[in-house]
Amino acid sequence: MRVPFLFVAGGIALLTGCQTLDSQQTSERIPAKPVAVEKVAQKPIEPEVVEVVEITDIWQRIRLNLQMEIPDEKLVRQYRDWYIKHPQHLERVSERATPFMYLIVDEIEKRNLPIELALLPIVESAFDPFAYSHGAASGLWQFTSPMARHFGLQMNWWYDGRRDVPAATTAALDMLEYLHGKTGQNWLYAIAAYNTGEGRVINAAKRNKKKGISTDFFSLNLPRETERYVPQLLALADVIKNADKYGIKLTPISNEPQIEVVDIGSQIDLALAADIAEMTTSELHKLNPGFNRWATAPEGPHKLVLPIDKADAFKLALNKTNTTERLNWERYKIKSGDSLGLIAKRYRTTVSALKAVNDINGNTIVAGKFLLIPVAAKDLDEYLLSADQRLARQQNKARGASKITYKVKSGDSLWKIAKQHKVKIAQLASWNSMAPKDSLQIGQKLVIWSGTATSKSGLSEVMRTVNYKVRSGDSLARIASKFNVSVNDLVRWNSLEKSKYLQPGQMLKLYVDMTKVRT
Repeated sequence: MRVPFLFVAGGIALLTGCQTLDSQQTSERIPAKPVAVEKVAQKPIEPEVVEVVEITDIWQRIRLNLQMEIPDEKLVRQYRDWYIKHPQHLERVSERATPFMYLIVDEIEKRNLPIELALLPIVESAFDPFAYSHGAASGLWQFTSPMARHFGLQMNWWYDGRRDVPAATTAALDMLEYLHGKTGQNWLYAIAAYNTGEGRVINAAKRNKKKGISTDFFSLNLPRETERYVPQLLALADVIKNADKYGIKLTPISNEPQIEVVDIGSQIDLALAADIAEMTTSELHKLNPGFNRWATAPEGPHKLVLPIDKADAFKLALNKTNTTERLNWERYKIKSGDSLGLIAKRYRTTVSALKAVNDINGNTIVAGKFLLIPVAAKDLDEYLLSADQRLARQQNKARGASKITYKVKSGDSLWKIAKQHKVKIAQLASWNSMAPKDSLQIGQKLVIWSGTATSKSGLSEVMRTVNYKVRSGDSLARIASKFNVSVNDLVRWNSLEKSKYLQPGQMLKLYVDMTKVRT
């Protein structure tokens, strides 16, 4: 109706103009008989109806905002086919991403960055905040130590900011924005630089430009890992965007905040914090993987990530808890020959923590005086996600017929030890939760798996994984004695509580040297 209306209105205007011109030029002319113009009723223009769709799933929110072009490149096709053939991978990733994906997407949108960046943790770590790579990179966003420190993440004995998801997300997006600026506002370049460094990407583009050939990402000569890194992200974006088409089902993630970062003000035992939040210690630690030990870091950050539905009650209960009650304390009498370093090592804390608690300047302590030492509220074996417990589980996984424990000596290196025991450096590093380039500490204990090994008794140590069915009358002590393992190991391997009774028929997993089993 709009075109006819505009046409009629134009005709009227033209006719009116002609009449005015005639009346001015021929004043004596008899006026023409007025022409009756039928008035056309204008139909009201109905506003266009826009259907508002409520987005309830964070994957849908991501899908609607994916914009990067997906090129028809061989590597993109290969990675797309892999994701389609392994749908269980994205299922697991979606479950791991549930607590954190809303936070990541929200921060990306606040910065007006490409939503594709929310998929980088899938490529980097499969959304495992405890992931540790061969290149000594750690966390969801796989930061190396130098880059982590450069972008403001703290790392010490108590805490590793690379695994703190909110903190590492901020640092990662800061880094990506920096790289985007350094690489000429080219997002594929920036993503490649996140993997290999901006210098390599910029120099590769300069070489192509000098040769007069294309400088698009797929034409650059980059390290093999980087050449595959960007195609993998693009393939993933294509699979996420067209999940229905490819038959991929992603576990829905509610499009609303899942977690809240709570400022707790001072150090707290994670077991106590978990009790206050009405969670298990492991549940709390999964949301706070940045903490290496049984408590938050003495000097901060003093923040805890909590499920959003528990945060308010936690804050109210915490406010009623005196800060001196947030840790257990032991009064230690200093002995002759003691040093702060020795005491800190014995109590699994740090010299700086001892100094802060006891208001000590310098390193001098006096025999006969007392120190207050923070100690864990529960047995250390119950902090299953602490660095020590994760290392113990990794080292206890059966990787061969025999296992030896090696104590690092002065002059040792992973290369030297691996060569001496005829194993690969990558294997040795993996068995001990290390990267091949990690440095060793004198006295550090490493496990080495091989086909055969000789124990101090002269017998071959044969490690096996044993699934044991609890019988009537069994106890932890009895089973531990039978298989010559410790009760603490039994508890740790099976996530048990010492105070709970075993039930007949219950299945336990044990890692056993079969040469030491009682017959």
